[in-house]
Amino acid sequence: MNGCLLKLKESVNSLSNTEQRVARYILENPDKISSITIGELAEACETSKSAVVRMCKSLGYKGYKELVMMLISDLNNNNYEKFEYTDILLCDSLETIARSVCANNIKSIENTLSIIDINEYQKAVDAIIAADRVDFYGIGISGLVALDAQNKFLRIHKTSVACIDSSQQILAASGLKKGDVAVMISYSGETKDIVDIIDIIKDTGATVISLTRYGKNSLSEKADIRLYISSLETLIRSGATGSRIAQLTAIDILFSAVVSKEYSKIKQYLDKTTIALKRNKTGRIYAE
Repeated sequence: MNGCLLKLKESVNSLSNTEQRVARYILENPDKISSITIGELAEACETSKSAVVRMCKSLGYKGYKELVMMLISDLNNNNYEKFEYTDILLCDSLETIARSVCANNIKSIENTLSIIDINEYQKAVDAIIAADRVDFYGIGISGLVALDAQNKFLRIHKTSVACIDSSQQILAASGLKKGDVAVMISYSGETKDIVDIIDIIKDTGATVISLTRYGKNSLSEKADIRLYISSLETLIRSGATGSRIAQLTAIDILFSAVVSKEYSKIKQYLDKTTIALKRNKTGRIYAE
């Protein structure tokens, strides 16, 4: 997974002023970077070499050389164009809107895949498997994602609670213990109710997993395990459709990975819930 240009674009506003100058220069001149030294880049941005290195490390790279290698890979794969989203205009026809929405949702998933940190996802999967209880916290659209996650994990006999309002979140957070997991869902990573609850969860010893946009944000900085999604929202957000699709995809990845790793143990629960969900009110089973 690479997504160097995407990481730059999504994190640029959360960088320091000097780091922003470097990031914006790279985004505006991606073809030049492979042929200039770190000193030349620093001079072009009117900053220091150390500022360039800090910017590289903010994106998760060891230094300038690794960033250049990842950038070249992006350019060779034409990734510079792939992460651009199609805006929906007020005068667009229904056919144009349908094509744009579908294309943007596909890009949201593809871009999320490009920035996935497999090591962090593996940590999240291991923590969920080991946990007696997994709670999902979200407000608004992210709350709907939390409900979806709860339903999925209940199917495999994992005690789960979707916490979607502030009062419920405080009560649920207070009841966690060491070894439990709290998955905090917020696209911006700055949802006040979600960020404020982390300190309560931390005091219980539970593991905090954040699911946010890529880049620095209050939620991911406090989390033990950081998962990122990509969704550059367009003019007409339509209920933050892109971010919701990306969040649901991340939850699907976690659920599928847990099922794959623990299949022999949870197959019986999947079978039971499948039959139960097919039953109608009279107790008969719907035909396949």
